[in-house]
Amino acid sequence: MKPKKNSLSDLGGIMYSTNPAFEFQEEVDDTVTPSNNQQDLRVMLDKKNRGGKAVTLVTGFRGKTEDLEVLGKMLKTKCGVGGSVKDGEIMIQGDVRDKIMAILQKDGYKVKKAGG
Repeated sequence: MKPKKNSLSDLGGIMYSTNPAFEFQEEVDDTVTPSNNQQDLRVMLDKKNRGGKAVTLVTGFRGKTEDLEVLGKMLKTKCGVGGSVKDGEIMIQGDVRDKIMAILQKDGYKVKKAGG
């Protein structure tokens, strides 16, 4: 289920322009390096809307989508499971929270277990 958009700022700002020469340029933050614990990631288990299947979610990543996809691919490879990267979250199949937390801490990320 997609998150509900309540205001124009949730839609990204510009919706329509009458200027034929207008080109929308999305503001992209540079990826914060994991050194000095600047990335504050949350690792949680989710079973909602997944047919009872458990999925480990990694949220809180600040940076470019490409860098998030690289991190997601690395986690999937090291855990030996499938998953995907959608809406700024990394979804890893199964309950591998402890393994993911160990991998991220080893790489220098600040990681917390969330949601119980």
